[in-house]
Amino acid sequence: MILEYIVSDKKYKDINQILKQEFKISARLLHKLIIAKHVMLNKTIVDTRSLVTIGDVIHVNLDFEEESDNIISTEMKLNIIFEDDALLILNKPAGIAVHPSVLHYKDSLSNGVKFYFESIGLKRKIRPVNRLDLNTSGLIIFAKNEYVQECLIQQMNKHVFEKEYIAIVLGKFDDKTGTIDLPIARKENSIIERCISSNGQEAITDYEVLKELNIKSTYFSVVKCKLKTGRTHQIRIHMSSIGHPLLGDTMYGVASDLINRQSLHSYKISFIHPILHKKLEFVCDLPDDMKQIIKADTRFSDI
Repeated sequence: MILEYIVSDKKYKDINQILKQEFKISARLLHKLIIAKHVMLNKTIVDTRSLVTIGDVIHVNLDFEEESDNIISTEMKLNIIFEDDALLILNKPAGIAVHPSVLHYKDSLSNGVKFYFESIGLKRKIRPVNRLDLNTSGLIIFAKNEYVQECLIQQMNKHVFEKEYIAIVLGKFDDKTGTIDLPIARKENSIIERCISSNGQEAITDYEVLKELNIKSTYFSVVKCKLKTGRTHQIRIHMSSIGHPLLGDTMYGVASDLINRQSLHSYKISFIHPILHKKLEFVCDLPDDMKQIIKADTRFSDI
């Protein structure tokens, strides 16, 4: 994968300025590129101190052979939504962790992505961009190089990368649309659980009620949530804090015989492709366990 820039005016004096301002390459990656001799000026290998003039052509080779020695390669079926030289986008099922851990040393999604990369002859580190909880399903992106990962993280920080979820929660809402703006912090004496706290980080969730369900005389709401920030367990905590915990969420709500996990699905993402510079949008259908809950109220068809 090659980045190209043709110098068209005198605002840049050297390659270093171009790489940092035009491509937004971090100092860490810049150092790696120079060491690997992956920066070229008019087809000649150079370092970033090289001066430029109008008409010069700068090429940056982003391809590195890398190892993920800390991740075991495990064959598994991947639901690939989109793939090119920069990105791999998957529909993650519930019940599978994104990262290897003590409990999921060989069966995380990263293990499966490593096996897949090896099967297509790609030697890359495993770089998930957005994170999903173990029991949250839906769209997740793996970047195929450090530059693409950096670009997408920058888009998240600037709220250019948009993430939308579908949740099924307890109860009916008085306000069918709204914004939850409550800071989130790590819960005292817990490495996993989070809580609403005035000392926490800013967390903002927009929501919209899509449907209301009545199953066995109990009301539920199908809610679309759009994240303005990306805190751990944000939707789960925010919904619980306003009295509408996610169905099946045993950490911030209660268990349910309708579903054996929190009913949360990452159904839509949109972002600017770091190489093509075009806005891309991806949507994936609800998983069967959430569809079955909606079907349980026969007044409504699938969403």
